Amino acid sequence: MSFHEVLKSHPWREVGRGILRSGEDDVRRALAARHPTPEDLLAMLSPAAEPFLEEMAQSAHRLTRQRFGRVIGLFAPVYVSNECINSCVYCGFNRANPVKRLTLTPQRVEAEGRHLHHAGFRHVLLVSGENPHVVTLEYLTWVVDLLRPLFSSISIEIYPLETDEYAELIDHGVDGLVLYQETYDEARFPEFHPRGRKRDFRWRLETPERGGLAGFRRLGVGALLGLGDWRTEGFFLGLHARYLLKTFWRSHVTVSFPRLKPAAGGFEPPHPVGDAELTQLLVALRLFLPDVGFTLSTREPAHLRDHLIPLGITSMSAGSSTEPGGYTRDGEAEAQFQVADERSPREIAEVIQSRGYEPVWKDWDAAFLHPEGGCR
Repeated sequence: MSFHEVLKSHPWREVGRGILRSGEDDVRRALAARHPTPEDLLAMLSPAAEPFLEEMAQSAHRLTRQRFGRVIGLFAPVYVSNECINSCVYCGFNRANPVKRLTLTPQRVEAEGRHLHHAGFRHVLLVSGENPHVVTLEYLTWVVDLLRPLFSSISIEIYPLETDEYAELIDHGVDGLVLYQETYDEARFPEFHPRGRKRDFRWRLETPERGGLAGFRRLGVGALLGLGDWRTEGFFLGLHARYLLKTFWRSHVTVSFPRLKPAAGGFEPPHPVGDAELTQLLVALRLFLPDVGFTLSTREPAHLRDHLIPLGITSMSAGSSTEPGGYTRDGEAEAQFQVADERSPREIAEVIQSRGYEPVWKDWDAAFLHPEGGCR
């Protein structure tokens, strides 16, 4: 059974109604549960749970400390291309947007990597727009071969691939796959993705499963908060992460919480998510997913990121640029979104330390899998 079958067994509207039907007794029962069920997650995401937010936050803090200690992993994205064949209405890389396009040569990607290596990073996330004719599998393997001596961990956030293509990237040293479903509302998915391969909801939904079959050490998922009702999105995101955790138990599963930000094209999110709502989503999912890593990007402002550190976050991006080549030659191409936390990596590491946590630049070494490689 794929996750698409799981999703189809929970109609979107029925989930939304179930969330709104939850009462305070349901919330209390959920918070007392040793192993929360999907019904408990409904309650923790409901409006009825709002008076319990402080209690939920304290429980999320304790649970995260038990499972992950005081460690916060640090990473940086490397945007290799903003060329795209899709027309996602919310994205600056939308092919219809008249923006500056750029695909870095492998040598320029290496220069970006050396900049980040010098800044202290040993974990990078390669990001691109979705154009397989430009960012080919051959291009990606070339780039990874150049970066592998610099970084202990390389993840990718690109267009969906087949299982054998993922296996080839793993052979070259990629150990993590990140892919956001954007929205779990299958009925509205084509509205936000009117043209391009991304219009295929199921193909995208089952991508992490192909990655799991290929053998990625890390599988990351997320919903783009603001496209659909955040409570219902959160429910399906929780189910998706739990499904991956159980099905691909050798892989570490992570969840991200990206909120829509201004981008080229002027799209306004139909369901904006406030800070309190993001906090409730995060702590509810932590109680439901005690063994899943939580990632927070520089989309979020500094003060909020600092506040959320103790509530379940296990990794953060730092010093990010969201345009191709932005670390070494700023302004040559359109960024995907505006960065809200503009502090340097060292400043963010100091804040993490000031809150009693340990910033970790290197939490994995590819040499465990590839003894002849690895970073120095």
